[in-house]
Amino acid sequence: MKHEIIQPDGWAKPVGYSNGISARGRIVQVGGQIGWDADCQFHSDDFVDQVRQTLINIVSVLEAAGAKPEHLIQMTWYFTDREAYKSSLKDIGSVYRDIIGRHFPPMAAVQVVALMEDRAKVEIQALAVVPD
Repeated sequence: MKHEIIQPDGWAKPVGYSNGISARGRIVQVGGQIGWDADCQFHSDDFVDQVRQTLINIVSVLEAAGAKPEHLIQMTWYFTDREAYKSSLKDIGSVYRDIIGRHFPPMAAVQVVALMEDRAKVEIQALAVVPD
């Protein structure tokens, strides 16, 4: 069974996320990923660069579990600067499509005071379901 996007009748179509999704299979929980590489090294303090690396990290964890980006059913984005997020939406969308593709699961985006790593500007937690 494929994932089914849930869109209530009469609701405006969301852009860059979905209102709901239905899936069956093996659950893969991806812990909060940030914009550093596999050696825990940051290569940039740029917001979009950190989003790119964070998404790459999520895909790496999914691949290690035998999952793919299209198996994502939920993402929660935490960032330290709401304005940096909002002013970068076009670039974030481009990076997202390059790495994840045109699969837009339900998402939440939350500004936080700080993340555990001082240089981290974004952290993303994800949930995937690999079909049986």
